[in-house]
Parts: sequence; C-alpha cells; structure tokens
Amino acid sequence: MSYSDLCQQPEDGRRYELYDGEVFVVPSPLPLHQIVAMNIEDWLRHHPRTRSGLTLLAPLDVAFSEYDVVQPDLLYFEPERLPLLSNRRVTRVAPDLAIEVISPGTASNDRGRKMRMFARYGVREYWIADPESERVEVFSLGGEMFRLVQQAAGDDAIVSPLLGPLGGEVSSFFRSPLAG
Repeated sequence: MSYSDLCQQPEDGRRYELYDGEVFVVPSPLPLHQIVAMNIEDWLRHHPRTRSGLTLLAPLDVAFSEYDVVQPDLLYFEPERLPLLSNRRVTRVAPDLAIEVISPGTASNDRGRKMRMFARYGVREYWIADPESERVEVFSLGGEMFRLVQQAAGDDAIVSPLLGPLGGEVSSFFRSPLAG
C-alpha cells in the first residue's frame, strides 16, 4: 500500500506505519509511555542547546517515501533545517534526532525495522527510552548503520554526538505522578 492509498482510507482512530508498503497498526500507548515522551519533549524544548530547533511529538507522519512512513514518538530538527518543513504538509524530511519510548508491543520493531529505516533515510541520531529499565540508549549514524554510543540511566547525563553534552539526569525522564 502507498501513503496516498493509506490517506484515502476512512479514519478509524488507529495509528498506522508503512514499511516497504506493508501496513502495520501501532498500538495505543499506556500513560507511562506518554509521560516519558512528554518529559523528554519538555526537556528538549527548554534545553539551551535545543530550544532554537523544533521538537515534535507523535502522532505525526514522517513520509520518507511513498512506501516508508512512520510516526516516531519524538522528532528533533536542528534550526538550520527548519526551512525544509511546513505547517501544512506532511513531513518528508528525515529528523536530525528520532526518539522512541519503547513498550512491550513495540520494542522489537523499534530496535529492528524502524531503526534500519531511520538509518537508511539518514536520521543522524536515534534514542531509545525504556520505561521498564529507566535507561536511554543513544545511537549515532555511522555510514549506513547506527552504533550504540551511550547507555544512560539514573543520574547519568545524555552525551549526544549530535547535540553534545546535555546535562540533566536521565532519571528525570521517567518520573511519573501516577502510582505503579
């Protein structure tokens, strides 16, 4: 199926991704997933190094091609790339940074097929935030593949090849006002 075909389907409230034209339904996230994503988004939006760029939250289609379309949990674009984006068109530009908050239903896809797609289309850096282990893995694109450059947890600060040392504590991403 193509992205154009997918857009012609009646709205049913689900989120879809396309991998080489194959349609996948993205499961709805749990509250902790959303809290972690919002915590990271808030941190990126207010950090001195990233606040002049643009951070966006899912759901938002990133159409790398007519047959490869994903909805990363968070996207970050460096300031100099903002002119490539539009308020009124689907995003067809690879973000500088993509972040996925994994859950049991998405972990294998986020670490496999989606990671390979991000590498193929030139996403420069990829973070995987795991609410279960309260760890963030930072991957940097080297050639055609990502390489793991950091596993951060607790009071560790993210050291991003793209953005530099960012300070703060990774544990703050996983703070939730909800019990259990």
